[in-house]
Amino acid sequence: MVDTTVLVYAVGDNHSLRDSCRSLIDLVAEGRVRATTTVEVVQEFAHVRSRRRPRDDAVRNARSYAVGLSPLISPDSEDLMEGLTLYEASPRIGAFDAVLAAAAKRRGWALVSTDDGFSEISGLVHLNPALPEFLQMVIRSG
Repeated sequence: MVDTTVLVYAVGDNHSLRDSCRSLIDLVAEGRVRATTTVEVVQEFAHVRSRRRPRDDAVRNARSYAVGLSPLISPDSEDLMEGLTLYEASPRIGAFDAVLAAAAKRRGWALVSTDDGFSEISGLVHLNPALPEFLQMVIRSG
């Protein structure tokens, strides 16, 4: 499962994380790695992207992600309840991220994010694009 940070960096300006995030999206597009995300992540991406770029650019990229990462999932009430438990116990992540982590964890999926707070969640496989071995880890897991 892919977090908003990865989507933002993949289409962003020159940044130390851009290449690894972009490489992940390329692997998904090539069918070499399976990945998905949530409707909420794509929505958050559009919001974040539109703060620095024209709205039509944000929408075009969000639509591309929605198609490329389909089928998108929708967290359910069990994800919410588990997410609230994670939120309460994990001060380094927000409520949105806690529900995202719960959705990935409950399904046995890795979560790809640049946010180090996810690494503190017990039982969650967190793949961070900042790590030198990131792409090898992604290929092995996905």
